[in-house]
Amino acid sequence: MEDRYGRAITYLRLSVTELCNLRCRYCMPEEGLCKKRHEEMLTEEEMIQAVRAAAELGVTKLRITGGEPLVKKNILSICEKAGQVPGIRELCLTTNGTLLPGLAQPLRQAGVSRVNISLDTLDEEKYRYITRIGNLDQAIAGIESALENFDKVKINAVLIGGFNDDEIRDLAELTLRYPVDFRFIELMPMHESEEFGPKAYVPGQEVLARLPELSPVSSDGGVASLYRLPGGLGNIGLISAVSNHFCADCNRIRLTADGKLKPCLHSSQEIPIKGLDYQGMLAAMEQAILSKPAAHPRLSASEISESGRDMNQIGG
Repeated sequence: MEDRYGRAITYLRLSVTELCNLRCRYCMPEEGLCKKRHEEMLTEEEMIQAVRAAAELGVTKLRITGGEPLVKKNILSICEKAGQVPGIRELCLTTNGTLLPGLAQPLRQAGVSRVNISLDTLDEEKYRYITRIGNLDQAIAGIESALENFDKVKINAVLIGGFNDDEIRDLAELTLRYPVDFRFIELMPMHESEEFGPKAYVPGQEVLARLPELSPVSSDGGVASLYRLPGGLGNIGLISAVSNHFCADCNRIRLTADGKLKPCLHSSQEIPIKGLDYQGMLAAMEQAILSKPAAHPRLSASEISESGRDMNQIGG
């Protein structure tokens, strides 16, 4: 289905939980979240019904997100059922990777073919600092498990000035060791923050300045501008969500774990679908697609997103 601006909406990002086993500082508070009541969240049946409605409207790509989706007890069942929905051709998952060593193989058997893994640093102390409770060795083990089981593995790092901008080369050179794509994502100002405010913003172009040997390569159809190091086994991607908006090519809608459709990541507009029957969800999906704005509200290093939620409550 096309929106009002002629964009074919073929991509649904489905958050299955707001909870996470880490506490990344730019994503959620140290104490975690006030856990919502079970009846406030989408059931597995509602999630699959929503995927069916999206597929009927032309969605072919589904990404399972969170929070951390692998903390969801029924994640394998959700993936298996979602991947079997007629029309869904690509089932992907975004994770911090720490639980993948025990789940990569069953996830692949459930139909997941691609994973994105978040990794902001290669320094153990910095990893524990940014995640508050994480272990870098577990994340690296997760990457290695992913490489053994999935068709495509991408690693994502949020560029943060004063934290990991000194590791740009080290992070990029993971593509010399592993057949992965490594993407640098500009820090999006989702809320007021002293630590992650304008001073922490690093434009994606800084990666090109630090790695002058990068050569551009053809787009893979995603939002990242792609490059490659000499001898690289995978690409380097720049996702410039702040400095170079890609709204004109946006092909996605998002569904939160508590049942709100978000036509645009940085808009406060939300369309509730929890409790609706199939026809009601289909109508809500149509409304979400037709209400996608031409572009999101103003967003820059100093202009905060109007989303009204942290990323763990939306779906990373």
